[in-house]
Formats: sequence, C-alpha cells, structure tokens
Amino acid sequence: MFDPMRTNPIAPLLLFSTIVLLAGCTNQKSTTPSQSASVSPTNPPPIDREFRGVWVATVGNIDWPSKPGLTTGEQQREALAILDKCYDLHLNVVVFQVRTSADALYDSPYEPWSEFLTGRQGQPPMPYYDPLEFWVAEAHRRGIELHAWFNPFRAKVPDAKGDRAANHVSRVHPEWVKDYGKYKWMDPGEKGAREYSLKVVLDVVRRYDVDGVHIDDYFYPYPEKGPDGKQMDFPDEPSWQRYLKSGGKLSRPDWRRDNINRLIEDLYKCVHREKQWVKFGISPFGIWQPGYPKEVAGFNQFGELYADAKLWLNKGWCDYFTPQLYWKISATSQPYEGLLGWWVEQNWKKRYIVPGNFTSRVMDKGTRHWDAHELIDQIAATRKQQGAQGNIHFSMKALMKDQDLSRKLAEGPYAKLALAPAWTWLDDEPPATPKVWTAREGEDLRISWEPAGRRPWLWVLYTRRGDEWRAAVYPGNVSTILLRDDTRDGRPQAVAVSAVDRSGNESLRTFRTLLTPKPATMVAGPVDAVSRRSGTVAKSASRQKKYRWRYFFLALAKIC
Repeated sequence: MFDPMRTNPIAPLLLFSTIVLLAGCTNQKSTTPSQSASVSPTNPPPIDREFRGVWVATVGNIDWPSKPGLTTGEQQREALAILDKCYDLHLNVVVFQVRTSADALYDSPYEPWSEFLTGRQGQPPMPYYDPLEFWVAEAHRRGIELHAWFNPFRAKVPDAKGDRAANHVSRVHPEWVKDYGKYKWMDPGEKGAREYSLKVVLDVVRRYDVDGVHIDDYFYPYPEKGPDGKQMDFPDEPSWQRYLKSGGKLSRPDWRRDNINRLIEDLYKCVHREKQWVKFGISPFGIWQPGYPKEVAGFNQFGELYADAKLWLNKGWCDYFTPQLYWKISATSQPYEGLLGWWVEQNWKKRYIVPGNFTSRVMDKGTRHWDAHELIDQIAATRKQQGAQGNIHFSMKALMKDQDLSRKLAEGPYAKLALAPAWTWLDDEPPATPKVWTAREGEDLRISWEPAGRRPWLWVLYTRRGDEWRAAVYPGNVSTILLRDDTRDGRPQAVAVSAVDRSGNESLRTFRTLLTPKPATMVAGPVDAVSRRSGTVAKSASRQKKYRWRYFFLALAKIC
C-alpha cells in the first residue's frame, strides 16, 4: 500500500501547510448584512437595526444638569451617569439640548452661556470646559450618536430668572424679539432672525463632531392668553406690513407658515452641505390638523403654530421625523397607532419615522400616570407598523429615576443590541472590508482589526459560541480587544468583524474560524505569534518539528 508518510518524510508538514493555507482562504470570506439571518457556522445574522433615542433636556434643568451652578466635576459626573444608563439600555442616539432660548450649552461665538448651566447667563463653567465637546466625546466612546437639539426662535422662557447677557439676541437685535405672554420670541417673519438661527446651527455642525441636528415643536409659540383671558395673536405686525409692501400676496397664516417652511428647507440643505452624513431630525406636535386621520381631535399645529409638518415630510426636508405621539394607545381622539400609520402614509420620500413617546408619564401621579407597560406596548406598536424605525423617549429623567421602567426595557424590547438604521439617501457606499487577526493569550482570545481605508465610525464584532452568534459594537478608534472565555458557553469558535460608517452603512464581514480546538487533549501546542500579513499561526522551527505529527493527525481529523 502506498504510504506518503514513509516515502516522503516532510509530507506531514507539506500537508499541514496546505491545510493552513486553505483555512486562511476560508477565513478571508466575508458576508454581507443583507444575507439571510439564518444562524450558521459561517454566517452571523445581521445586527438588529432600530433607532433608539432619548431627549436630554437642559431647559429648566429637566434632565441635565440637575440644577444650575454645579461644579464642572459634578456636571460631568451627572453626564457620565446618563450616558452609562443609555449604554446599559442599548440606546443608540442621545438628543442633547444645546440651545434652549438663544443661549448655549457650548462655547458659542454668537450666544451667551446658558443660565441653566452656570446659574447666570453669559458665565462660563468653572473650571472651564466645553459641555458639548464633552458630551460628544463620551457618547462616541460608548458607540452612541449625539444629536444637537436647538430651539430656533424661543428667546426666553419663564424658568429663566436672571438678566439677559449683553450679547443675547434680545439686546443685540431687539427689533427681532417680541414679548409674548411669559416668553420672549424671535419673530420668524424677520429674515435676519431666520438667518441668525441658521448661522448658529451651522456653526455647531462645523466645529463639533455631532452626528445630527434636531429641532422640536416650537416654531411660532403655543398660544398664550392675555389679561382679558382671550388668546393673544403673535405681535408680528411690523414684519407683516413689510411683506405686504414688498408685494407679498399670501394670507397672514400662509405667510407665517412660509416663514417656517423656508427655515426648515434651509436647515436641511445647509446642514448636509456642511457635512453630508449629519442627520437632520424634526419633532413636531403629533397632530397635523384635527381630522387627519378622521377620528383625530385636538390641537391644530397647522393653524396655531403655523407648522406645516406634513409638507416637510412630503418634501423630504428631514432625515428622521419624530411626531410627538404623547397619548396612550387606548386614546380614542388621539390614537397612537392611527396617528403613527397616518404619518407613515405621508412619508413620500421614505425618510425614517421615529415617533416620540411621553415616557416621563411614568413619573406622574394620579390620572396622568402611565404604567411602564404602556411604553412597552407603544414600542411594540411601533415595531408592528411597517415604515416606522424606532422611538425617542421624553425624557431621560424617567429612565434614570424609574427603575421598574428601566428594568422592563432592559429585559424586554431593548434586551438586544441594535444599530441605528443606515441613512442610505445620504450615502449608500459601505466601508472597505476590515483586516482581522486573532491570537490566543492563555485562556483568552485577542482579536485585532484595522480598516482597509479610512477609520470607520463603529466596528461590529460577531462572536459564535456553540450555535449562537452574539454581536458587540466598538467605537472606531478601538483596534483590539481581549475576549475572555465564557464559563458557561466556553471558548468562541468563530468571529466576524465589520466596519460601519457615519451614514450607518456596514461593510462586508471578515470571518475567522478559530482553529484552536477546545479539548485539552487536542491542543497541538502553544501559539507563539500571529502573522499580521496572512493571519495564520506562526511557530518556531523547533516547535514545528516537535508537534508536526500532532498537526498532521489534527488536520486529518478536521478533513474527515
């Protein structure tokens, strides 16, 4: 009988080398996220995709900081606690309020430091730091997007007790600012006021590494009553008369809506002109007009706030649209599911519909109180609605203080990690496939990777133990991790790594089978190093000789 081992003494090594080369070729295989989610030894299911956001409100110290005038260290510790909670709950977007009323929670060249930060408008934090820079960096360290939230026209709120700083818009441009009830408000009919707010937003987009820009439902102010108990009209007579004298033909309500429409369109286009991958989100009141859909009754934002939110969505002047659906599922005149379905129908440009939820109702007492199950049911209803992509919770305080709600979210709808959806209309080109190496360090596994092109926004690491694939997300500046053996599930048997860019596109995955056998009797010998060029195991000549027969039988066993 022909025996290659007897006729060629180096055959075992040649055979082993061939097997290693073939294994290396197999390890180069990558899979796309769009492939079937079926669990297989070489095909990790795609990571879940869902927009999971939360508003962090700074006006009136709703969420952060807990009160004005805290030290820098106290402010930062509170911020880190919030971001840690977001990380634990698998949230992936924080919508952080940086402009409450023509003020700034960052170092602005145009507007004064916020009173809600330091206790006195215009006074910087001491010792000095830039809160927005801090929030962005710490959110990104946790793989969380940070969207900067602006109020475009509000200039003073009732909670503000101190004097306005010398560089506040009410002092620099008093002709733009109107007293309206308990508020000060920039007149949207003033072209200069619109351009000023746009300039403020674009300054942040240019100077900070924010992932998105966000505005909520404050356009023209919510109606206020005068001393006589009657609703006051917004005092924009000077700008209205100038419009008429210039030849304007619109009715006054339509003119007001046009003022807001111009700002929305300019924001969408200009933000993307600065940085294409920065998302623009709008969070309007949840009802466009009563009767849409027909069973809906309530406040009319079209007629009262002069906000034609349906038009903005129809035109695609946003990347995500967050109607504030602040009612129970059981509400008959403001049905959560009915309103959500109606807004999805208006989404002609296929942007992302991400309803806002009144999560803080769990903290209310009496008839206004919501049980945590209401929020769980609303998330389930959103997932059931085709064309909806997630939820944003108002506000962070509820997630920090209501432990029952946090537990139910962590054990229920947010138990698994999820990436935000990919913004393919901004950019649909995935990153290059990463290079990956693995090496054993005692009982642990070191996994290293590097991009084939520019550094990505995130890395996704897929690990298989037994029949189960698990996904983990790491920031783009991480290049290696030490994966410890799971005492329950044992050593990982395969890994795959992909890169994710700022628009959420995921690369092909680089797959690695971990060739080190699990039973101790099968271990061929300690690993000296891992070649970064080929990813194959490199051993010294003496050890190759010592273990060559074991290699041969191990390789033969794998083939069989």
